[in-house]
Amino acid sequence: MVARLRSLYGRLLPNGIFDILVQVALMQATYMAYRLVRGWIDDPQGAAIAFQNGRDIIDIERSLGLFFEPALQDFVGATSLVGDAASWIYLNAQVTVTLGALAYLYICHNRSFYFVRNMFIVSWAIALAGYALFPTAPPRFFPEWGFVDSVSAFTGIQADSVAVNALFNPYAAVPSMHVAFALMIAVPLAQLARHRVTRWFWSVYPIIVTFVIVATANHFILDAVLGAMTAGVAAATAVWLARVRPAWRFAPAGVRVTA
Repeated sequence: MVARLRSLYGRLLPNGIFDILVQVALMQATYMAYRLVRGWIDDPQGAAIAFQNGRDIIDIERSLGLFFEPALQDFVGATSLVGDAASWIYLNAQVTVTLGALAYLYICHNRSFYFVRNMFIVSWAIALAGYALFPTAPPRFFPEWGFVDSVSAFTGIQADSVAVNALFNPYAAVPSMHVAFALMIAVPLAQLARHRVTRWFWSVYPIIVTFVIVATANHFILDAVLGAMTAGVAAATAVWLARVRPAWRFAPAGVRVTA
């Protein structure tokens, strides 16, 4: 029994209890920084700036011929079966899938976890700067353009309710961290996948998330592009950090993909 407990402890905490506490503390610190930035813009003036920035994005997309989001949501159907599925994915992708993926990496691919962790820290720093400098109202706040808040329709909870606003920044649209997070977990997991189906799933996961955030009127397509760029900068920085500290390198060696 003691041997089994030691084996379980070694699998769940490959670097000991202190290391996992450090990782949790880092996650908590990023969330507290997010809350601090939220406080800077959580006032009528900040909201007015966020709405103007949202209108500016609409104008930019229209000038580039990229303003297809209302047509896409209308085609999908904000409250259709596909729309409800998109809302469900939107609610779970950012927290449930991301935290589950990070936990899996920590336990099963610990050598690669720290590279991914560094990507997340860098991307959050970039995102916080974006939220502070360019707070942006998401498409769902512009019903005059035909947008419908499909997530609110799906859950029955309004996006501007006290409970929702207590947890999430309604003007944190630029960059889209749904897309950034999706890329930062999907690319490593696709490389680490031992089965072809799993590898294919993670390969298309960022595309699914991008579709979801647009179809639910939570992000403009430019938000998604900036989210992908954020992930790219974070990955490049993580590569540089791995050169400084080799223990933080990504380690996909020995992975064999099977059917």
